[in-house]
Amino acid sequence: MKTGFVGLGAMGLGMARNLRRAGLLAGVWNRTPEKARTFAAETGTLAYAGLADLAAACDAIVTCVSADADVLEVMGALAPALRPGAVVVDCSTVGVATARRAAEIVRQAGGDFLDAPVSGGVEGARSGTLALMVGGRTETVEKIRPVLEAMGNSIVHMGDTGAGQATKAVNQVMCAGVNQAVTEALAFGQALGLDLDKVIEVVSGGAAGNWFLDKRGKTMVRGVFQPGFKLALHHKDLNICLEMAERLGISLPLSARTRDDYAELMARGHGEDDISGLFRLKSTAPLKG
Repeated sequence: MKTGFVGLGAMGLGMARNLRRAGLLAGVWNRTPEKARTFAAETGTLAYAGLADLAAACDAIVTCVSADADVLEVMGALAPALRPGAVVVDCSTVGVATARRAAEIVRQAGGDFLDAPVSGGVEGARSGTLALMVGGRTETVEKIRPVLEAMGNSIVHMGDTGAGQATKAVNQVMCAGVNQAVTEALAFGQALGLDLDKVIEVVSGGAAGNWFLDKRGKTMVRGVFQPGFKLALHHKDLNICLEMAERLGISLPLSARTRDDYAELMARGHGEDDISGLFRLKSTAPLKG
């Protein structure tokens, strides 16, 4: 299945490389052409000048871009040139309504669409061990499964179009809580004068152990906040979650607090930090980063 990839950011780069390793990648496109040209030079994959050119050459297209407007813009550019029966898999994190509108655009052009947001960080993107939360038609999921399995080791079909994005919203709310808990706890340990490397080692082996502590604990306490997952992007995602919750008439107080904390950090110029940069607000000691 000849597969194109759109969006060679922190996550997309590793995902595209894994599609190439699986023998599926036919070409790439990126809003900043230099990234696509660099990838092409590194891998021997074609870098397409336009989205329509990529669409015309591919049976499947995976997209991984930043925001709702970007997704709809990309779908609009792909649609006129899609091959009959082509499948677009969007791995971006956007609103449920955006996923449904994107599906309409693609289906009206004779293709099909899956919303398949991912979780697992840049580490999972590099290693092909992402979790994919998929919304769309069952037959389309099965048709495209080899493409999905090239990028992740947990592929769960959540339901109709939009169900993938709804599940990702749950994931992002949970990540907000984990981030608050880990950064607050480590700052508490710092104030107690504990050796934080030893704290991380021992609590990781018990009930408090978690992926975020394991992958980000030792870097955050050293003031190193390289993404990872950019703080500004999680801020965007939490706004989506809070809008969804408001429509449902429920409150997400921890997510609201985290969104506001991120806004403060972004105002200080830390929007490009990993989300573990929240430790900046918790720590009682000067940080190097």
